[in-house]
Amino acid sequence: MKTRETWGTRAGFIMAAAGSAIGLGNIWRFPGEAYEFGGGAFLVPYLIAILTAGIPLLLLEYTIGRRYRSGPPSAFRMLSPRAEGIGWWQNAIAFFLATFYAVIIAWAVCYVFFAVTRSWGEDSAMFFGVDFLAASEDPLTFGEYRPTIMAALIGVWVLVLVIMLGGVRKGVELANRICIPLLVVLFGVIVIRAVTLDGALDGLNAFFTPQWDTITALETGPEIWLAAYGQVFFSLSIGMGTMIAYSSYLKKKAELSTTAVTVAFANSSFELMAGIGVFSILGFMSAQSGTAIGELVGVGGGVAFVTFPAILNEMPGGNFVGVLFFASLVVAGVSSIISMVIVPFSSVEDRFGWSRKKTVAVIGIPMALFSILIYPTTNGSSMVDAVDFAVSGYGLVLGGLATIVLAFATGKIRVLAAEANRTSVLKLGWVWYVCLALTTIMLTLVLILNVKGQIEDLSDPEIANELIYINWGVGGAMILFGLVMTAVMYRRPLPVANSEDGESVDSGSATA
Repeated sequence: MKTRETWGTRAGFIMAAAGSAIGLGNIWRFPGEAYEFGGGAFLVPYLIAILTAGIPLLLLEYTIGRRYRSGPPSAFRMLSPRAEGIGWWQNAIAFFLATFYAVIIAWAVCYVFFAVTRSWGEDSAMFFGVDFLAASEDPLTFGEYRPTIMAALIGVWVLVLVIMLGGVRKGVELANRICIPLLVVLFGVIVIRAVTLDGALDGLNAFFTPQWDTITALETGPEIWLAAYGQVFFSLSIGMGTMIAYSSYLKKKAELSTTAVTVAFANSSFELMAGIGVFSILGFMSAQSGTAIGELVGVGGGVAFVTFPAILNEMPGGNFVGVLFFASLVVAGVSSIISMVIVPFSSVEDRFGWSRKKTVAVIGIPMALFSILIYPTTNGSSMVDAVDFAVSGYGLVLGGLATIVLAFATGKIRVLAAEANRTSVLKLGWVWYVCLALTTIMLTLVLILNVKGQIEDLSDPEIANELIYINWGVGGAMILFGLVMTAVMYRRPLPVANSEDGESVDSGSATA
């Protein structure tokens, strides 16, 4: 009987869960999404998504993980014998996320050093796209390797695998106890400096003022709502099995409801802080250049690697602020990527009884090699965009939907509510059920409209490009992996797990 690790303390779990949530998605992705979708036009759906889907789904995944004490495949199999494939599908989501996420961290590592001397010069867009990435115009070409990016990416993966070798307490928990306080201090200094800049108020107005016609329009509304829910799932690590894996290491008496609320609001607070900082700086750039905020160069990842360096050129003390900013990206990225890697790690350890060393060798190193071979190329940025859209826009949302539907379809939703209420301060009741049900209906409609839009794009030669086919290819690969693993593992019985708090769990039972 394999002994299962547990978190050292409840605070250690909260720190790790917050570390997963408070990551690159807050600093790099959230301001970029808000910028792309009109500031306040994105903020309103995002806040609604946190309340209606984020917290309810966090509670659902925490409860599944703690009750079944297993990674996603085994946990879903115990919910229903035919549902194990959902867990393996979430493994595929985590795999693609971690492998492209690592290269963004590698970019940030490089930019920490670039910031010291402002190596990007006067044209930050040219430096990022041509000098640094040497981005290929054809997204389907493999391209040439970029040695600087590859070296940084190798360093990122070495650090991640060393952390994972330490296990839950000495690896993941310890790393997050260091990363999260450091991240708050680093980025806090940046925000304080940003809000004192000329034009900061204009940037904040752009961030907090919603454009109601954009949110409700049939042409733009579905895309904004899907992006908002995708951002919530991405930043809270919902829909890819991370929180099931993390909570599977909780002790049976661990409190869940206040933990979920704490993590969700810590994440939202940091994302809002990041938005305040970034949009204050965009307001400064707008005032300096005389260009409207919505017309500034750089969208999405460009906010971090194009727009921000351009602003640093005009900002007093820009070198120092730049080092802090890109160091924040690195620290945030590390805290998040380990939460992605733990999904396949916990899954194979629970399903096959592997040791952590074997898991690092058989799963971790191939993940690193895939990332290192694919992304540090002249085509890497195009692959990042394509995989990000497929995984974050569809994979995470569908992963969350599958979890909700399974809980209701198997009739286990009330059992799970009782499990959470057994130790929770805030009791789950009809509001929780309604939020999960309404989220399912709304997300299904949004997904249908978005898929319809992409199908129409495929038929329009002026819009369609190779990246759309990569989107669908990645999505198909994730689904195929889940189906194949379901067929392979269906007749393989689950092992019996035992946790360090002395409570045995019969993993072979398919009943709740």
